Amino acid sequence: MAISRNMDPKKCPMPCQAPEVRNKNFKEVATGYTAEMAVNEAKRCLNCKNKPCRAKCPVNIDIPAFIEKVAQGDFNAAYEVLHRYTSLPAVCGRVCPQEKQCESTCVRGIKGESVGIGRLERFVADYHRQNGKAAVQKPAFNGKKVAVIGAGPSGLTAAGDLRKLGYGVTVFEALHLAGGVLVYGIPEFRLPKAIVQDEIENLKALGVEIQTNMVIGKVLTIDELLQNGYDAVFIGSGAGLPRFMGIEGESLKGVYSANEYLTRINLMKAYLPESKTPIKRSQKVAVVGGGNVAMDAARCAKRLGAEEVYIVYRRSMAELPARKEEVEHAEEEGIIFKTLCNPVQVLGDSDGNVTALRCVKMELGEPDESGRRRPVTVEGSEFDLPVDTMIMAIGTSPNPLIHSTTPGLETNQKGCIIIKNEGGLTTRNAVYAGGDAVTGAATVILAMGAGKSAAAAINEYLSGQE
Repeated sequence: MAISRNMDPKKCPMPCQAPEVRNKNFKEVATGYTAEMAVNEAKRCLNCKNKPCRAKCPVNIDIPAFIEKVAQGDFNAAYEVLHRYTSLPAVCGRVCPQEKQCESTCVRGIKGESVGIGRLERFVADYHRQNGKAAVQKPAFNGKKVAVIGAGPSGLTAAGDLRKLGYGVTVFEALHLAGGVLVYGIPEFRLPKAIVQDEIENLKALGVEIQTNMVIGKVLTIDELLQNGYDAVFIGSGAGLPRFMGIEGESLKGVYSANEYLTRINLMKAYLPESKTPIKRSQKVAVVGGGNVAMDAARCAKRLGAEEVYIVYRRSMAELPARKEEVEHAEEEGIIFKTLCNPVQVLGDSDGNVTALRCVKMELGEPDESGRRRPVTVEGSEFDLPVDTMIMAIGTSPNPLIHSTTPGLETNQKGCIIIKNEGGLTTRNAVYAGGDAVTGAATVILAMGAGKSAAAAINEYLSGQE
């Protein structure tokens, strides 16, 4: 059936809560496409033969194929296409940086806006969750077992792909709830936790076993896993060790790492009156950093009732690494951007509470190794920003527990696990790794891509064994 293409140069707008409403609640900001909106947006896709969007997808989804099914109104068939390539479509549709990946090469983006690929993926996944569920067929067990360390995006992807190939898969998660950064790092208003758990239940239905409260390196070591009947191990333990600047006053009361701040809110529900892990109700908050994590922390602080929330970033708005959409949402919600500023000291009172953040103004010099212009201090530009809370969101690195308890598992200077090839083979035989444990903090979709590559490599390795 020939489809009448929609040649509107702009995407169908995403319905959202009003900024002045959403910055006071933790409900999802974007409310999603209707079926009519989805079909209309799908018809903007030209169904290109060379599929440039697919080449930019870290998990190689056949994007034109699933969008064509949406354009035909066959949403369950669209889901079947997605499911072949990803175990977490509802997650990807919400948090992937599509604008830098698949949508960046969309032909429609040459003379207008790209097709809303992420929005369509989200719609299809949500539609299937609500309308199209069918009994899952468990693949037959092939006699070999794989241990997966970490129930985040990388580990869950590897687990799903390996189980589909017939392997017995056990995921060992350190926290009390599976999901990794999807549950402890990304706020409810960007990624509802019920959706994450639904995706995890789908994996369990396939036969993936998930054991929580299992700190590998303490409860069991990797060597013990290999001795206990697992034929291979995949490490997808993420990068949960926060970084600080090393400036005076970082030990004052009211200084948080973004990791702790977001974990308390997202995983422990610290914003609820009955929470066992309450969090400070701040009036004035400074979040140091300019990535997605900084935006998440700032927007959470606003929702917890802070009157003024600042993003303190040493470069300009043009260099912000956060997604454009997240920056726009933060601005709409009243977050104040203090760019070209850098903290040099945290000030406190006699009781050890934060009272202000001493900053210096910056200007941009020559590009550094990242390609961005290097920030240079403006002499004599010190000023104090009155705040009662400071949140450090300047990056994380892998926890050293696993490599420190695994002889022969080599890491680089940043504590990231060294891999020998794209399949994720480490310096230990039968031990693979991927995601933030290898790259340091990166995106959900890149972690998923690494999990997918590792699953294929593990299958090749184990298939070659007698």
